[in-house]
Amino acid sequence: MRADIVIVGGGPAGLAAAIAAAKEAPELSILILERDNELGGILNQCIHNGFGLHTFKEELTGPEYAERFEQQLVGHNIRYLLDTMVLNVASNQVTAVNSNDGVFTVDCGAVILCMGCRERPRGALNIPGLRPAGVFTAGTAQRLVNIEGYIPGKEVVILGSGDIGLIMARRLTLEGAKVKAVCELMPYSGGLKRNIVQCLDDFDIPLLLSHTVIDIKGKERVSSVVIAEVDGSLKPIPGTEQEIKCDTLLLSCGLIPENELSRAADIKIDPATNGPIVNESFETSVQGIFACGNVLHVHDLVDYVSEESSRAGKSAARFVKKNEIETAETKNIRIQKGSGVRYTVPCTVRIANLEDDLIIRFRSTGVFKDSYIDVQFDGEQKIHRRKQIITPGEMEQVILKREELEQCIDEITVSITEG
Repeated sequence: MRADIVIVGGGPAGLAAAIAAAKEAPELSILILERDNELGGILNQCIHNGFGLHTFKEELTGPEYAERFEQQLVGHNIRYLLDTMVLNVASNQVTAVNSNDGVFTVDCGAVILCMGCRERPRGALNIPGLRPAGVFTAGTAQRLVNIEGYIPGKEVVILGSGDIGLIMARRLTLEGAKVKAVCELMPYSGGLKRNIVQCLDDFDIPLLLSHTVIDIKGKERVSSVVIAEVDGSLKPIPGTEQEIKCDTLLLSCGLIPENELSRAADIKIDPATNGPIVNESFETSVQGIFACGNVLHVHDLVDYVSEESSRAGKSAARFVKKNEIETAETKNIRIQKGSGVRYTVPCTVRIANLEDDLIIRFRSTGVFKDSYIDVQFDGEQKIHRRKQIITPGEMEQVILKREELEQCIDEITVSITEG
């Protein structure tokens, strides 16, 4: 089998990358390999609104957002295989398996990784206690309610204040369940401010910051959980224990990019994001393999996933057409994370390959109030922008014009400084 570009994953990242690549080079053949039985990825179970405000300038549900991109596949040289699991990735060949073709290989000119992310399970959280029924990840509960038509429980405690957990607090309340509390280990929420207001405050659901679950009780089914306040070292404080009766515990404790294929392909991984290290073209450390979407770093908004993935798709098409992206200029500028910054995407930039402005997205290491986002070129300050509040739950960005980047010789540093 042959395709000019193979895209691993048919969720929002894969769809946007495929369409952008097809528009950039209509003559190229594009193949999407998707392990589920339909395109759209996680969007299919996200029936709440709030999608598409940036991309389509209107408020859509997850399935509606996915459908807009699926409709754009028509008329382009894009094929897709469903129920197909990718086993191995190289820059010029992808190995996959499905029930119709068995194990097969696809020779290609470039690969775009769009595998998305997965939830952190209970085993990774080391929560003590018994192992009764009634403990779910928030995403599993979302699928049960929105697609399978089952409600996981009637009295619920949620651990973690990520966006999926916040949205499920509202969803379960609307279905008649009682959400007794959302506990968050950190002293700040991990979700968007709008979700805290719309999903918790509007339904009088308490958000307990600096709290965690220290015990799960119940033999056949969860009967209660014990929560406690934590100190500055995130250790439970003796004497603050509180038992809450419930039949369900949802875990919303972070997302992990799906990068088993990336590691097997010897792609360099950023320990801060658990995703590939990429340059301005979203190309990984292995030439010809690109990465975008939540497999690269976890996003707040699917609109940002689509935007980045479109750039990755366009870059992959240029790579195939030219055999490699123009590298006549060897100038490779490093993007460094300064104080208060946990990671940046991208990590390097080759100015010769920029067709437009450079967008650098990053997350903070903590909550900063009345602070400044600073950008320095080789130690010289170029941006000093004030922000009232910066939190790890909301991604930040700076936009650098191409002509400005010409002034930089060696490195760009992004940092957050106190006001």
